Order: sequence, then C-alpha cells, then structure tokens
Amino acid sequence: MPEPEIKICGLTTPEAVDAAVAARATHIGLVHYAPSPRHVTLEQAMRLRVRVPREIKVVLLLVNEQPQPTLQAIQAVKPDVVQFHGSETPEWLSILKQAGAKELWKAIGVKSAEGLERAKRYKGAADMLLYDAPAHKQPGGQGLAIDWSLFNGFQHEMPWGLAGGLTPENVGEALRLTGAPLVDTSSGVESAPGVKDIDKIAAFCRAARNE
Repeated sequence: MPEPEIKICGLTTPEAVDAAVAARATHIGLVHYAPSPRHVTLEQAMRLRVRVPREIKVVLLLVNEQPQPTLQAIQAVKPDVVQFHGSETPEWLSILKQAGAKELWKAIGVKSAEGLERAKRYKGAADMLLYDAPAHKQPGGQGLAIDWSLFNGFQHEMPWGLAGGLTPENVGEALRLTGAPLVDTSSGVESAPGVKDIDKIAAFCRAARNE
C-alpha cells in the first residue's frame, strides 16, 4: 500500500506549522471558524500560510460561511484546498467551483453505512470527501472516532480521507482496517484543546508512515 497522505489540522502557531513541515505532513489545516479553540483570523492564517513550503498543501477550513466572506477568505489566504465542515450543499460547492475555487473538500460526519452512501451526492461537486465522526457541539476536532468497520468492502466513487479521533497510537490500525489514502488529525496531536504538541505531531506522521 502506498504511503498515506497526512493532514495535521487546526494549527495556530508558527512552531506547530514548522513541526508539521518537519514531520513531512502532506497537508496542514488552518481553521477559520470563531467558535473553535483552533480558530485563526484571516491575518493569522496569511502569516502561517507563508511559512509552508510549496510542496505541502495548505487547507483552509470553513463552517457554514456566507458567500462573500468565503470568497474573501480564499482571496486573502490563497489556500491550495478549501475544506467545508458544515451543512454546505453540493450546489453551493458547485457555485464556488465556477467562481474559481481550486480544490474543494467536504467533511462528512458518518455513523452508518447509509451515511457513506448519502455522501455520494457530493460527487462532481467536491474534489474529496473527508469522513469524520458526527458533529456534536463543534463540527470536528472532538477526538471522536468513526466505526472503521463501516469501510469494509465499501466502494468509494471519489477521493476520500479519514478523520475523527486519530492519534499516534491508533492511526496505524485505522489505516490497516480502512485503507484510507489520507488521514487527518487535530485533537489527536494536542496537549490541550487547540494546543498542538510538537512531539505528538512527529509521532503521528511516523506512525502513519509505519516508520
């Protein structure tokens, strides 16, 4: 199996960004969503974004944002990927695509095989689906895991990644059971909500690559 792509999400400091880069993550995530403990302003996101080498993709995460602020955020941060983590519809993503947004990901909370099937409605609108645990008070970043057995034999019709409760200790098993081409962690590499642990970032990337 080829090495998975690795996204470290919810980075808020230069030190955390540098740690993800040093650990050879393939994607880093910046959360622009005020209720999140990982929220960064557009100005902060712009400053963090310029620290990232060109070979690593920057993902800007938005939640149920209105059209104008969405376009402003994309223009300001210039992310490689925009990840939507709310109740955004396939139609809304299609409009953004037509407006020139490059790569769009849609996070989907799933707890059943039916949820995986329903996610197929984003085919043609999103470039990738990111399967996460169902939202509670916050959409994502809760440290809650998906039932990985849901992916047994499931026929994926578009690119996808796995999020939800992934840690340095369990990411190897998650990859073995699901075959996910991309894994995404946020709270799993933190010492407190929103506080990234540099050693955990390195350990997660090593475990995902089975080093």
